[in-house]
Amino acid sequence: MSIDESSTGGPGSVLLPSVAPEVLAEAVESLSGRLRKKLDAAIEGCAAGAVRAADGSVGVRFGEDAVVTLRPGPSGVVTEADQAVCGCLLAPRCLHRAAVLGASPIADPQEPAPPAPGPDPVTGPAAAAGPGAAPGASAATTATTATTATTAARAVAGPAAGPAAGGAEGAAEGGGLTAAQVRAAAALWGAAAEALAAGVTAGGAVVQAELLRAAHTARIAGLPRAEAAALRVVRGLRAARDRSAAQRLAELTGAFRELLYTAGLLASGAAGAGLTGAVRRSYEAGGSLRVYGLCREPVLSATGYGGVATHLLGVDGAHYSVSDVRPGGLSRARGAGAASVALGGAVLDHAGLARGGLRVVGATVSPEGRLGAGRGVRATAVGGVAWGEGPTAALFSRPAAEAVAAMPAEGAEPGLLGCDVRVVGASGDHVLVRELTPGAPLLRLAPAHPHPELPHAANLRRIAGHPGLVLRVLGRPDLDRAATLRPLAAGPVPGAEHSLRLPPEWLGRADLGYDRLQGAHFPGGAESLVPQESAPAAGADPLADSPLWRVRRLLEAGVAGGRRAVAEAARGAEPAALAAALRRAGFGSAAELAAALTAEADRRPRDAFGRLADASAERYAWAWLAAAAHLAAAERSLVAASWA
Repeated sequence: MSIDESSTGGPGSVLLPSVAPEVLAEAVESLSGRLRKKLDAAIEGCAAGAVRAADGSVGVRFGEDAVVTLRPGPSGVVTEADQAVCGCLLAPRCLHRAAVLGASPIADPQEPAPPAPGPDPVTGPAAAAGPGAAPGASAATTATTATTATTAARAVAGPAAGPAAGGAEGAAEGGGLTAAQVRAAAALWGAAAEALAAGVTAGGAVVQAELLRAAHTARIAGLPRAEAAALRVVRGLRAARDRSAAQRLAELTGAFRELLYTAGLLASGAAGAGLTGAVRRSYEAGGSLRVYGLCREPVLSATGYGGVATHLLGVDGAHYSVSDVRPGGLSRARGAGAASVALGGAVLDHAGLARGGLRVVGATVSPEGRLGAGRGVRATAVGGVAWGEGPTAALFSRPAAEAVAAMPAEGAEPGLLGCDVRVVGASGDHVLVRELTPGAPLLRLAPAHPHPELPHAANLRRIAGHPGLVLRVLGRPDLDRAATLRPLAAGPVPGAEHSLRLPPEWLGRADLGYDRLQGAHFPGGAESLVPQESAPAAGADPLADSPLWRVRRLLEAGVAGGRRAVAEAARGAEPAALAAALRRAGFGSAAELAAALTAEADRRPRDAFGRLADASAERYAWAWLAAAAHLAAAERSLVAASWA
């Protein structure tokens, strides 16, 4: 192969193309044991040496005698084994080829996977308790009894209650899954358990390849949700090992919990068909619709996609959206807010739609409420309505706590809610506010997107500088944090003297991800505002104040350092302190599950001759999942209580 470095700007200027998970898994599987031990070291630096040839292929040179060439298909993804070749004598079972594939990004399935789940299914009972549940330990204990009992029983029972317990017959009777689906889920469970036991420190390319192989098998068996969960774990392991600034240990911990929960329940045969997920987002006929704009939201993904989602409301109160997301990252997200709406010939841009409306004939709607742009769709622009008028009145007609309690326990993401609040002051990058409802708790307004090039954080800083200001906000509650709302738009409260003063063409709201609030948009002079209360150093946070953070730290230590890290923690004074703190606060179940996890991590079985044997990764995974499930449900209950 002839590599034209002059056309690419030299080595390191070209990103490696994405690789299908099964291609990478096959390449790693074909290596000998000796080469597998060298794979992680060989992967380092591969991407920096990538150059693009004149024919569009990408090559990476290893010394003088070996060049790995990737020739992606029309989609830009390496989907076949023969699209990755090496010139060395050991090819295709060579270290060079596997290393380059291992350094390449992991491609999404050719058909779109289901959207990332919102609240974890294991936390459903906590959400059902609602914000009216008693705060503190009793709320958490009540909310999690059913979930913890099931998961903890499996953790204690170990392999006997593990994925193989259900079998094909159990699946056919209980959940309607096929024998192939149960076997695929069992294989994925085993791979996930091994990856959890290894942790980030030992979760290199070989461990990741085993997960990818099991994920591909799950996809073939018709388990797209389980496959998507496995891909999130692999991407998280890669980012953590590369020390990526975008990777958070808490997110990887949540990804492991979702994967183990999904694979374990599917493999047990106790799951219904709904847990398998949907490969395609099918659009169904929606007839004729009349929708009104609510606000725009920038969309910026870690995989380089950017765009905008405009939220709409139907005359019947149903929520819809029109999105425009494409490759382009931040620049695409910033510019898409004023891009034309590609829907049925409507002559509108997203800025106009957010404050206007549409009459849609022959509408197609996805299960998530996304409006499709099929051939038969016809859309005509109509006038918008101000917040609080027409169908939008229902968004601001009830307290925020009541709206949060009414949200379903499961879903792609929490729905939008609106409320009228008074600014108390700033607390870090949050704005402390209190709802204009007697006895309402202190709420936090947090940036909907933290990227500094998007105006979310800057707008909130301006709002925080005007204590006593009253405003109407529309946003999405953050159900992982105590009483936190991430506002997408803000506007004046009708009839309020000290409120925002927005231009008439803004129709009474500012999109906080696109519009920038200026001094003229606030009441004249800070002295005209009368704060109703002084801002505390930080609002009360039942989640941060509870000793559950100790359990979270233990679980995250297991993800970062693997089973060995949890076992080391079990040998010091930390377990006794952990159990004592949890029991004093009333979290007896959490103390027992944490103790079971540390005991299982430090378990060192011996064979019949007294020699140390490898401990079961599956028993450890069940113990970890039991503690993680209880923690998620307990935290969810505390968050729900914080809104009341």
